[in-house]
Amino acid sequence: MLKNLYEILHITSPVAVTIISIALMLSVGFAMTRLTKLVKLPNVTAYILTGILLGPFVLDVIPGNVVEKSDFLADIALAFIAFSVGEFFTLEGLKKNGLKVVVITLFEALVASVFVFVLVYVVFGLPLPFSIVLAALASATAPASTMMTIRQTGAKGDFVDTLLQVVALDDAVSLIAYSVAISIALSSISTGSSSGQAWAVIRPILVNLLVLVIGGGFGFLLKLLMPKKRTTDNRLIISIAVLFAFCGLSAVLGVSPLLGCMSMGMVYINVSHDDKLFKQLNYFSPPFLLLFFVRSGLTFRLDTLFAGGAVGRVPMIVVGVGYFLIRILGKYAGAFLGCLVTKKPKTVRNYLGLALIPQAGVSIGLAALCARTLGPGIGTDLQTIILASSVLYEMIGPAAAKLSLYLSHSYSDKLENLTNVQEVTETGEQRASVDVLIERIQQIQKELSEREHKEHEEEDAFTEAAIEHYEAEYSPRHGRFLNS
Repeated sequence: MLKNLYEILHITSPVAVTIISIALMLSVGFAMTRLTKLVKLPNVTAYILTGILLGPFVLDVIPGNVVEKSDFLADIALAFIAFSVGEFFTLEGLKKNGLKVVVITLFEALVASVFVFVLVYVVFGLPLPFSIVLAALASATAPASTMMTIRQTGAKGDFVDTLLQVVALDDAVSLIAYSVAISIALSSISTGSSSGQAWAVIRPILVNLLVLVIGGGFGFLLKLLMPKKRTTDNRLIISIAVLFAFCGLSAVLGVSPLLGCMSMGMVYINVSHDDKLFKQLNYFSPPFLLLFFVRSGLTFRLDTLFAGGAVGRVPMIVVGVGYFLIRILGKYAGAFLGCLVTKKPKTVRNYLGLALIPQAGVSIGLAALCARTLGPGIGTDLQTIILASSVLYEMIGPAAAKLSLYLSHSYSDKLENLTNVQEVTETGEQRASVDVLIERIQQIQKELSEREHKEHEEEDAFTEAAIEHYEAEYSPRHGRFLNS
């Protein structure tokens, strides 16, 4: 369709086509966020929809060879995501969170996986490789839309604290579950003797453990390369170089870089206590993440999902709908049981599962790796189901999260519940209503100022790096100008 526009304009250079395609992906992806923002949907949804729009089933404006040659974007995007997950695994944080959060996270992640596995393997009778990998992908939760809702409502309390800790640990559980599942899937596909099959299961697990250790070593290396005198722009260059090098090593070994990058981030934050680097990388990574999610949308098999495609003997649309519903039930049941075991209050136990519905980010990245590892057929079918369900999850996720915050009494629309102001003086006299109102407004303004400052920490860290780079570059020659 529209890709014939390249021919009409006589654009035949592969370099020109690639650059124009990237520009389209970036610009249309940004424009789509302006629309999804109006209906309170996260950016991930906009990016996936952009990929579908530009893909072969709608406008068909991105050539297939550009999509095929950009599969490395999955490794880069997931390297940034996994490294940032490692930031949450400080020894102080783990001691503070205690065993309760770990138990709740294991329950909500693994119960959802068990529910999905029973549905697709036992009920639908689908192949083991497909069933076990899809079950592992079901454990992942996308924290972005939930955290966005928390910021918008200003919610606080035990429910919010538990929720934030659970979504921080959830990705780590998902990465480990996927590593085990993909190893079993690959071994079940391979043929040979029983001893050979046993080694086929053990070998990928040992390789992943090795990658985990190597990732920790890269974390120590990153710390050694970051002395205090290192300028912030060079810190950014070195950290990206180390991440890319580790991704390349993982590709040579034929394993996912996720666990290793998470280990790298975990070791780095514990040995350096430097969270500014994570903020700089988080501010630098959005263009890569946008391209990755748009590319995921470009590979979405819309025809297979809605035109009678099947996994085994079950129509793809039936598998997708079943997965969508059973994962929600599994997340809620797992969170409920985890809170019950750890004796959390009813307000947390009854509504935590509602806030764990969204799924994007890590699950989409893992599905992309799965499609590359397992190839056409099982791999692409898994990616299609994850992409389709992620769009739906991200549409209902923010509403479900806001409902859970409201039902758990974590936020209120009433002014008297938003502030803590004494309406009676120390002598027992009733204060003037105007004075009480003024104090309430001052408290709200202070809280909004603190929240705004926190949201701009990543931008400030990146800007600081740019300023230091500028001063280092120009101050020796133009010191008088800079001082003035």
